[in-house]
This record gives sequence, C-alpha cells and structure tokens, in this order.
Amino acid sequence: MSAPVDSGAVGHENVGGQGAAVGGPPYDPRSLVYRWDLDKTYLRTEFDTVRDLLRLAFESAADKKTVPGAAALLREIRASDPGGIYIVSGSPEQMRRVLEAKLRLDGVRWDGLVLKPQLQNILRGRFRFVKDQVGYKLASLLDTRASFRPGTLEYMFGDDAEADAFIYSLYADLCAGRVGVPVLMQVLEQAGVYPDVLPRIVRLAERIPRGGGAVRIFIHLDRVSSPEAFTVFGRRVCPFYNYFQPACVLLEHGAITPLGALRVGAELVIHHGFTADALAASYLDLVARRQVGRAGADVLVGALAGLDDSVLSSTAPVLRAMGRLLDAECPRDARAAVVEVPDIDWVEVFSRDRVRARTAKLRTLGRSP
Repeated sequence: MSAPVDSGAVGHENVGGQGAAVGGPPYDPRSLVYRWDLDKTYLRTEFDTVRDLLRLAFESAADKKTVPGAAALLREIRASDPGGIYIVSGSPEQMRRVLEAKLRLDGVRWDGLVLKPQLQNILRGRFRFVKDQVGYKLASLLDTRASFRPGTLEYMFGDDAEADAFIYSLYADLCAGRVGVPVLMQVLEQAGVYPDVLPRIVRLAERIPRGGGAVRIFIHLDRVSSPEAFTVFGRRVCPFYNYFQPACVLLEHGAITPLGALRVGAELVIHHGFTADALAASYLDLVARRQVGRAGADVLVGALAGLDDSVLSSTAPVLRAMGRLLDAECPRDARAAVVEVPDIDWVEVFSRDRVRARTAKLRTLGRSP
C-alpha cells in the first residue's frame, strides 16, 4: 500500500499543501533546502579506474568540468533565497580547497560542504569505508537535518552511478517516520557499515524532527540508466537526462521563476548546442512520466511572450521555437501526478539497486555484466 508524500500533493496546484499557482512562491523559500551530490551530479567526473582517480587527484579547479546546466540551476536556486544549499560528496576531504574554488568559479554559493574523510579511515585500516556510500551519506544527511526547522522541505540531487536514489529515498522515509530502527539496522549491516558506526546513525535517525522531507529526488542519468530502473521508489524520484528537466519541475512547483528555468535552457543552448526540439522533447518526456503538466508549459510560453529578445540574447530564436513546440504538442489536459510513496522492502531493494549500479558501471566500461 502506498501513501501520499508528507510534503503534500506535489504538482502546480499543491506543493507543501499551500495551493499556490505555478510560477508563484507556494511557501516561504526559507523552508526549502537543496541537497546536492558532486561527482557525476554536478561535476563531470570519471573514477572507474585507478588512472581516473589519479587524474582527478591532480586536477585544478579550472580543469574540472561542470555537468551542463548544473551551475546555472544552482544560481537560480540561490536567487530564490532558499533555506540552504548543502553539498555532500564522496570526494575526499583533501580535495576541499580545489572543489570550493571550482564552485566559486561557477558563481555558486553554498551553505555546507561535507567531504569524505577517506585518508583518516584508511590510516585506521578501515578500507571498507572508502566504498561505503550508504552509511556515510545517510549519516551526513541525518546530521544536518537535525539542525533544520521542523517541516523543512527538501529537493535532493544525485546520480545513477552509485546508490543516491536508494539513500535519499531511505532518508526521506526516515524523516517521515516510515522506517523503524530494525529495518535501518538491517540495511546498514547489508551495506557493510562498520559495527561501531551503526549506533551513531541510529541515534541520528531517532532524534531528527518528523515531517517535511523530500519533495523530489532528482537523479542525473550519467550512466544512461533507464528511468524505469527507479520506479520502485515511486514518482518522488525523478530521473533526468539534462538540467532543463529539473528546472521545469522546480518551475511548476513555484520554486524558481520562469525566467530562471529559461536561463538554464539558454545555457544548454549556448554551451552545449541544444536545439528547440531537444528542449521541447525534454519537457514532453517529463509530461509522459507525469512529473509536470500543461501548467508549466503555459507558464514558459507566457514568459517567452512577455520577454524582450535582448533578455534572451542569442538564444531567443531557439527558446521561442521551443515555446511554440510546447504550445502545440503538450496535451491540454496534462497534469503532474500526485506523489504517492510506495511501501518498500528496503533490504531487498538495496540488493537490487546494487546490481543496477554495478551493471551500469560495467556498461560504461564496455564490459558485460
């Protein structure tokens, strides 16, 4: 049996239960927090081989490449004056200086950056920690959550290279009180978390305030996984191919402005050769998956009609052509689905998701699973 997500019926008509119109602020932006992973979600990184890891260790901030549209979307989110932008990454603590420099180069401002204490654990002989994502990220998320105001809503960004969809979904259900300590312990043990770390994670899970939680969990399909691979988590998880897609979801939720979403699209046009067809297809893919509806398309079309071409600069013809395609091809009755969170067998799903991630990695390396 599934249950409606705690943050309310997510869609243009009811985000956080506030009932605001698309494009308007549905709630105090300070009640919104954004979580962001770095590698393969924000940065275009490859770390599948030892050679990849060595290269990453010596890259400068200027050498590091951003996933197209990610910096533009983060800048638009910051402009909305949210409750915070918190980054949690599996990158080692020793990379802090260069990663912070990269974020500043991109014009991104953040409120927290947690990096993995790899060296500290290796020196203690805790080699499993290097590959552990579940225990490390879950503890980091819960630790920060304890400092948030009750009822804080979160948008979470990760990728399909590791277990981000699983970790974020489990975290969201812990926030909602849908996962008990016995199940949490089983998952942590199966994930190989060190026994002396388990009590701390359980304590963190028990002391976080209930309510609020994840509105959407956006998963960047860096490994080109099928979106259907994540249906077990329900529509709260929204896989995406490019950053114009989460920008459109956030627009329909009223979390960013129409011009903000268009600026993300413009960055993809200028720097990455996106066409009007590609942008429109990105929106219509979300419509087919019922992550957005006609309402968001109408807001984009209306915003384009009211903007001077000088605001859109050289991208104006492409974005206006996209608007015409959306107006013609988006069904008039399309609506985003109300998010219902399914009952999940977390232990079984963990095993399944681990197989998915490994299969995706082998596919990337050109090997058979």
